[in-house]
Amino acid sequence: MNEDHIKELLDKVMNGELSEYHVSKEEFLPVRNVIVRREDFKNFRGIAQRGGGVIYKYMEKPRS
Repeated sequence: MNEDHIKELLDKVMNGELSEYHVSKEEFLPVRNVIVRREDFKNFRGIAQRGGGVIYKYMEKPRS
């Protein structure tokens, strides 16, 4: 999965086109590296799943 594809999916989550983005254990680090460089990274909430995956959701109000 390349960085442009990850950015596109995160933008869809931010715009409401997708309600959430499921990330596998293998994809976690590349996705995280893209998220932390975004200006709105505090709006993304990662929910850890059993087995090492994460579900990312976008919150209107950024976390503190």
